[in-house]
Amino acid sequence: MNMHTLQGLYAIADAQHIGAADFLARVQAVLVAGTPLIQYRDKVNDQAVRTRNAQQLRQLTQKHRSLLIINDDVELAREVDADGVHLGKEDSQVNEARAHLGPDKIIGASCYNRYDNAVEAVANGASYIAFGSFFASPTKPSAPRADLDLIVRAKQELDVPVCAIGGITQENVMSLLQAGADMVAVISSLFDAPSPARSVQDYLALLQPFSAAS
Repeated sequence: MNMHTLQGLYAIADAQHIGAADFLARVQAVLVAGTPLIQYRDKVNDQAVRTRNAQQLRQLTQKHRSLLIINDDVELAREVDADGVHLGKEDSQVNEARAHLGPDKIIGASCYNRYDNAVEAVANGASYIAFGSFFASPTKPSAPRADLDLIVRAKQELDVPVCAIGGITQENVMSLLQAGADMVAVISSLFDAPSPARSVQDYLALLQPFSAAS
């Protein structure tokens, strides 16, 4: 696994948020526009649909040379040979996922607003850690609010990339980048945009100076 790829725009393809009718078309649009990482999050469909979607996303991400991360489901990540898995507090343990997926797969861990969660995740083999919600999130309105100091401290003390998530828009992303976030995870301001592809391009332009500096 090449850690420098864990950088930049991280699109969260949430099946419930995007909807089934044009799910793959909208995901393909953000991949074509240059999104380097995408996470498949699906809490609504049955296993057969989730497997089919994940397989199609694997083909799309390979075609466009992007990374595919599966939310929450270690077995599905293994089945479709995704690049990795992202785990929350209700999901599998990081060390168990690492043992199951092997040393080369990406394992991300949601740490919410808890620095001790990040320390534990890294100790157990996480490839990156995610803090949030930094802003009011339309996807998870009750999510605990995180402080920018979490990013600053993690960059100083933990040797893994740091992802920021939660209510991120092009208007507020700069504070996260200035604090040191390696990745910014976005749902609504990509997939709710009139043109998801144009939104990706606008984000990439904002992120480019920070990527070049790291």
